[in-house]
This record gives sequence, C-alpha cells and structure tokens, in this order.
Amino acid sequence: MAVRCYDGRMNSETKQMKIGVLGSGSGSNMQAILDAVKAGTLDARVVCVIADVPDAGILERGRRHGVPSFYVDPAPYKTKLDGDAEARYIAVLREQGVDTVVLAGFMRIVKRGLLQAFGGRVLNIHPALLPSFPGLKAWEQALAYGVTVTGCTVHFVDEGTDTGPIIVQRAVPVQPGDTAATLHARIQTAEHEAYPEALRLLASGRLKISGRAVTQQF
Repeated sequence: MAVRCYDGRMNSETKQMKIGVLGSGSGSNMQAILDAVKAGTLDARVVCVIADVPDAGILERGRRHGVPSFYVDPAPYKTKLDGDAEARYIAVLREQGVDTVVLAGFMRIVKRGLLQAFGGRVLNIHPALLPSFPGLKAWEQALAYGVTVTGCTVHFVDEGTDTGPIIVQRAVPVQPGDTAATLHARIQTAEHEAYPEALRLLASGRLKISGRAVTQQF
C-alpha cells in the first residue's frame, strides 16, 4: 500500500507555500484563497495565475490583487492540457517559483507531465461530494438524480477525472424548490471555505496518503 507524505513547507527560507492558480472563469475560488492569505489564516502566497481563456475574469481579478497574470495558449486541444501547451504552462509556473498548483474552475484535464512536474502537489475542487457526480455541471447532475445532500470536494489530482484522493469535503443540503442556479450558489459558498482549509492542511506538512485515505500526522 502506497504511503505518501506531502510537506507544504518546501522553501527552507520562507517556509511559505507558493501557489500557482489555473482557471478558466471568474476566479471566485482564487479570491477566497487570496482573502485567506490576507487574513493571515493561510501561510501562502499566490505567485501567479494562468488562464486558458484570454478574457477570463480570473486574469483581471489577479491583476487587481497584484498577482502576475498570464493567458497561455492551450492550443491545439479543446478539453485537455497536453503536449506543447502543457510544456508552456509548466514553464510559466516554474518561472514564477510555484510549488503548489491549484485548479480553480480550470476546464481542462491536466495530464501526466504537469502532475509529475509538481510532485503530487496539484489540487482541484469539484462541486459535488465525490465519487458522486464527477464531470461537468455536477450540481445539475445532483438535482436530476434527486439527492437531498450534495456539496464540494477538494482533492489531489491524479490522471483520472475527479478521481484523486480526497482532502476536504463540505456537505450542502438540497432545498425544496432549488434550481440549478440556487444550488450552485450555495455550493460555491462552501467551496470558498473548503479550498483554503485544504491548503492550510497541505501547508501544515502533515498530510499523508495511505491507499485512497488522506490523514493528518501529528
């Protein structure tokens, strides 16, 4: 059984996590991370943001906060980050000194090259309680299925789709009369709490993966 420990305190001089964010949309989860850093509840720094959409709101959000923000062409692929495009992303992340990659609404499947480049330190957030409802528009899947509870999951990224070991989950009840929009909004509120929490756990240097279980070592 594989046992892996992840030490968030990689830089011996600053002992501060250096986060690179990949996104495609407005960047509300990045905002939650920036807010936690500013509040002093997360010992980290967002050192860059990269988008695969040239006018993505996450880029403007990053610039407003003084974070180096880059559009990096993901061509030629439509749904994955691979080949030369993957190499371009890795190069920018390394140039900016990133040690932890955070996927925040990044609408592409990341591949082995990026996962290996950052040694098990790639995280994603998914708007459902995995392993239920993987893939796109998970809140719509939950509504259609008729569940009474859904939520969000922060997990390590592996080579599958929404299959990596789970770090943090937050439950969100489905209310009578919920629409896709109202449910999604409540899930996003939970996401904005869960992502900084997962990063705090990683930064503590005490997370251990044993099989699929992620535990804290004290």
